[in-house]
Amino acid sequence: MTEGKSFPVLVTGGAGYIGSHAVLALVDAGWPVAVIDNLSTGFRFAVPEGVAFYEGDIADEALLARIFAEQGIGNGQGAIMHFAGSILVPESVSDPLKYYLNNTVKSRTLIEAAVRAGVPRFLFSSTATIYGMSDVSPLHERLPRQPINPYGWSKMMTEQMLADTAAAHDIDYCVLRYFNVSGADPQGRSGQSTVGATHLIKVAVEAALGLRDHVAIFGDDYPTSDGTGVRDYIHVSDLADAHVLAIEALAAQPGRSMLMNCGYGRGFSVNDVLDAVDRVTNPKIERRLQPRREGDPASLVSDPSAIRATLPWQPRFDDLDTIVAHALAWERRLLEIRGAA
Repeated sequence: MTEGKSFPVLVTGGAGYIGSHAVLALVDAGWPVAVIDNLSTGFRFAVPEGVAFYEGDIADEALLARIFAEQGIGNGQGAIMHFAGSILVPESVSDPLKYYLNNTVKSRTLIEAAVRAGVPRFLFSSTATIYGMSDVSPLHERLPRQPINPYGWSKMMTEQMLADTAAAHDIDYCVLRYFNVSGADPQGRSGQSTVGATHLIKVAVEAALGLRDHVAIFGDDYPTSDGTGVRDYIHVSDLADAHVLAIEALAAQPGRSMLMNCGYGRGFSVNDVLDAVDRVTNPKIERRLQPRREGDPASLVSDPSAIRATLPWQPRFDDLDTIVAHALAWERRLLEIRGAA
């Protein structure tokens, strides 16, 4: 017997891209939700009305204690979904200490606060970047972790902290390693809103709307079908659904922890994605070839066997044109939001 949907969930970084979609999925499924976000990259408008919102940092131990007390999280009740952090790989190379602070040191503070309060469940937003330049494809969870940049290292360290903490304390965890998260809420409630974002589909739909004059293709000499890099694109709402199912699984079987890839298990090249954007938007985007970026693997495709075997996860938007259409609709909505601001 479990608590069902009666226990509250604190979502860190819940005003950001993926975090806000997790909040929507939780609310839609009837869960009590609270959000903490310092709004350094998140947006207040992304948090739905009726959701308790705390503007602040996950390193603020006094604030965390107040949230736990006010929301009834702790003493064996509730859960934390941890999305807060920095995510730009090139920035992590130029400013590694920022990433080790935001993604590792502050995560340690959050984990310690959770243990102190008696929070029984912790879900962590990790990344396929942890696999580094693996020659294996598709990528499965048993592969060695071999990050090649500070972003990947910062996430890997947090994964290890969680595993070690769960071995020493009464807390269960789930680590979800994301592949290329894309798209937007089909109802237009949230989407990728960061100015200057580097996600390919975000960049491409901005170009389709005239917000950029071209899309750069970094390398066309990879050992792939058309020479451009191949990635596993997962719709953000399907990813959010996986988080809700993971929380339910942790509640249903106390004492176990999980580590799973989040992807569809098939890849699309850069040209495939740009062709899809051309199909959805009609006018063709200008493509400009650039040299390869250092550290970009030829292919990153998930093996989703573990998540499909562990959770009753049924993706609803496993279609590239649908992902692009939702991203485009959000980009148009974002123009309205910013125009009205």
